[in-house]
Amino acid sequence: MDKYTGGQFPYAAFFWPALVAASAGETASFMAAQFLGFSGNADEDHTRQEPEGATPSKIALDLHTVRLRDFTMTKSGVPALLCTPLALHGAAVADLAAGHSLVAALCGAGIERLFMVDWRSASAEMRFLGIDDYLADLNVLVDYVGGLVDLVGLCQGGWLSLVYAGRFPTKVRKLVMAGTPVDTAARQSELSAIADATPLTVFESLVNHGDGRVIGRNVAKFWGNDTVEADEIRESLQTLQPIGSSEFTQIETIFKNWNSWTIDVPGTYYLEVVEKLYKLNELATGSFVALGQTIDLARLRLPMYLLAGSADEVVTPEQLFAVERLVGTQPPYLRQEVAPCNHLGLFMGRQTLEEYWPRIVRWMKEPLGFPDEHANKRAAARRARSANVAR
Repeated sequence: MDKYTGGQFPYAAFFWPALVAASAGETASFMAAQFLGFSGNADEDHTRQEPEGATPSKIALDLHTVRLRDFTMTKSGVPALLCTPLALHGAAVADLAAGHSLVAALCGAGIERLFMVDWRSASAEMRFLGIDDYLADLNVLVDYVGGLVDLVGLCQGGWLSLVYAGRFPTKVRKLVMAGTPVDTAARQSELSAIADATPLTVFESLVNHGDGRVIGRNVAKFWGNDTVEADEIRESLQTLQPIGSSEFTQIETIFKNWNSWTIDVPGTYYLEVVEKLYKLNELATGSFVALGQTIDLARLRLPMYLLAGSADEVVTPEQLFAVERLVGTQPPYLRQEVAPCNHLGLFMGRQTLEEYWPRIVRWMKEPLGFPDEHANKRAAARRARSANVAR
């Protein structure tokens, strides 16, 4: 049996069992055989040095589950809170290196109060934490920075941000989502299709093997993340440096260091994500319950900006753009674009960071008044261009 060899390696690995086989039965038996060969201390990987982000920051708040990184340059204005994914890799996905840092792109385009959610690797004591626990801690972070934020959610951090906005609508001024699965049935990606077809018991077996956690080190070993090809890295980073050059070798080393350092995820959280988002599609069907309240997206009316990747195998543009028909936001306040990139290219691709994110920042800095006629026309033109790219 061959391993999945698609270019969206780090985040596809979040659903590792579904991506290693052509059928669910084959997946289950192969998983058991492979993981028998993985042994050792689950926390062994975290004796290694955690990759540092490229942009200087300070820890503004340190909780059991998360650190709040502070990049602010001023104390006034509504802060932007960057919600990174709670998946296989750390928050440096948004701050990899010079020229490949979303944090730097946001700051350089004019965001002066920027904070970032940096999820901690799950310890054994955290194995029973679920989505509600992480939402509650995200709420603590929002309250800490003033109680009103512009939320920027990446991939798995995007749907968490959307759910947070649905649960606490008065605490979010504007919402940006990039590469985010919302309606996983709108048009299935390779990831969501196989995840949907794989029995939940297979995912439960993965959690059981980790004694209640999904152990990132084991997932990465099976996935083969230590053998990422140079052309895959070049595609994600959108770098013009030729493979083998000293410049490319330097950024390749940084990327591989980030890619090889993994975090562990609570089994309860992981299984809830699999079931609620990918099995039952609860966000799209209106049955998602968060902190005791059903999330009715139709009642959500805040301004939103949606960014998808045309070559994203993890999240299709349709899965994200379904937001437009699910929320109550009026069309003038909802913008969407498709960038010509893969999944990671949305967050660390040089071209995407230079061309698309500055536009998002300009939108974030606009007042909440009704958009003018020219803004409407520009948004319509961008949607038309995005539709052509998606085709």
